[in-house]
Amino acid sequence: MTTFDLDTVDTLLSTTRAVRKRLDLERDVPDDVILECVRLSQQAPTGSNMQNWRWLIIRDAATRQGLADLYRAGGGEYLAAASAQATDGQIGRVMSSATYLADRLQDVPTLVIPCVKGRLTSENSVADWSGMMGSIYPAIWSFQLALRSRGLGSALTTLHLNKEQEAAELLGIPDNVMQVALLPVAYTLGTDFKPAERPPAERIVHWDRWGAKHQP
Repeated sequence: MTTFDLDTVDTLLSTTRAVRKRLDLERDVPDDVILECVRLSQQAPTGSNMQNWRWLIIRDAATRQGLADLYRAGGGEYLAAASAQATDGQIGRVMSSATYLADRLQDVPTLVIPCVKGRLTSENSVADWSGMMGSIYPAIWSFQLALRSRGLGSALTTLHLNKEQEAAELLGIPDNVMQVALLPVAYTLGTDFKPAERPPAERIVHWDRWGAKHQP
């Protein structure tokens, strides 16, 4: 019987945060560390066991600059509007962090774009989209957990997808491969991350049918 140190596992799961301001922009990330984390992510499940993950690792400074420009072009208006509305509290801190990342994305030593082979359109069903995203997001989360366990941080972003075609041209991505996200990856400034404030699980769980509460 396999046993785990639940305290360690629970700490990893509850403190793997979206890291932006605490990314170390001065420290290089070794290629072998990235590959270790990708190998672990390959153990994630995929629909029909197709294993259609693809990972694009961007280290070149000029390419990172080009992606950062597309990121800001694709999400600048959204960030400005959201930041203006959220000036305090947790949401305000998140938007401040997101704006910081957008301004400095080109300085992050490694940018990672997870992709899937295949492409969906608005004509595809919810089941199609669920199956496609369900075949890559578990691997992304495994990748992020592996990073955290090695002293690195990341944040799952999607704003560059508003300029997906331009990014594909910049990176040489073929038409039959769909970009899913962009993750800035770097060592973290300190490792003392804490669980975020979340509502009680009882508040968001329905039992047997929508709206029904738990009956012990």
